[in-house]
Amino acid sequence: MNYFTIFASRNDMDDIDGFIMELFAKGHTIKKNGNDYTVQTNSLFNKRKMTIRVSHESTNPAYFETNIPGMIGFYDRIPFADENRKELVLTQISVLNALIAVEAEKALGDEQLRQCMALLSAVGGIGFMQDGTLLDDDGQVIVYPDGASGPANFRPRACTGKVMGPERPSEEGERRKRASIDYIHGRGIPYLDSLPPLPPLAECQWKSQEEIARRAVALLIVIQYACDAAQGGDLAESRDFVLSTLRKFGVEDELTGNERHLLEAEEPSPQEAVNIAWQYEAYWPLIWALRLTDTLDFPDRTCDCNYAIEVVSKCDSFGEFYRSTALRSREEILNEADKIYRLHWACVNSRIHGQEAPAGMNESVVMERRRGLFWMAGCDREDWDHIPMDT
Repeated sequence: MNYFTIFASRNDMDDIDGFIMELFAKGHTIKKNGNDYTVQTNSLFNKRKMTIRVSHESTNPAYFETNIPGMIGFYDRIPFADENRKELVLTQISVLNALIAVEAEKALGDEQLRQCMALLSAVGGIGFMQDGTLLDDDGQVIVYPDGASGPANFRPRACTGKVMGPERPSEEGERRKRASIDYIHGRGIPYLDSLPPLPPLAECQWKSQEEIARRAVALLIVIQYACDAAQGGDLAESRDFVLSTLRKFGVEDELTGNERHLLEAEEPSPQEAVNIAWQYEAYWPLIWALRLTDTLDFPDRTCDCNYAIEVVSKCDSFGEFYRSTALRSREEILNEADKIYRLHWACVNSRIHGQEAPAGMNESVVMERRRGLFWMAGCDREDWDHIPMDT
């Protein structure tokens, strides 16, 4: 294999140069010409050379206008074994706007492949193999050319520029960003100053109090089934209980595609079950926004699952639950969304460099809390299953 391509969704490419220079610093000579890099090993024997070409939609729009629709068509024609995974792949491709193309003079060796995978992880993109195999940013296969699913726990990622349009700086957004950075810096956590602010309050697509309450109840109920599926419980009994409880609260229509897929599968995927079980942490900011818990604690531990269940289980109907809620201000919600966005960057940055998340944070808690907060504020205008997790 002489070619390896990384696609990503990024607001800019400012940090790519640093990634390349760092990854190939030892044992290589690097020559840069604009956005092209020639990387050659320094060994006397078995010399290897490859070219890395970096481009972005803003600098090479013609490429993306031509090739992204073609890429969507290619994967749309593949007979995916998992239709949900196909939807995720097509969603990801639709927001791609960055390209890192690696071309080697000889077939890529083991060490060069390792370096390509490290670059893929640093960029947070998807890897495209010559035969059409797609890789997640951890090097795990998303889908094979025949449509079979790989082991990757894949979630699409989209930069703010693709989902919200070109960045429009606002004084409000900058104030919120500075407040978040002050909080993060005060805890000794690294931050990226160039990470853009979230949009101002007036530009978000806010969910109503009732929408948040219905999402919370439906999610909590289906999480119980996900926990049973992940732990190998009696799924027939669990499914009957969950379906009857959804009907009791009148929230059957609030289930997402992923949740329906889990409930309807004859043999639910353990990984899908675990993914939804983790959404206790996305449910928690929903009930915080509904004033059913007082604070959103620092994300270094999991939420109180017993209390999470109790706030719904003590009610006999959705109406009773809804009457117990009161919505926090939009400003409070967006402040927390901005903060968790920057804490997520700190987690990802540490993971890329092989370090533990700073200040004891749990990255899974951070990601799911971000899902709940971004969904309520409508920061990226995506549905619950497809909240982008770019940083």
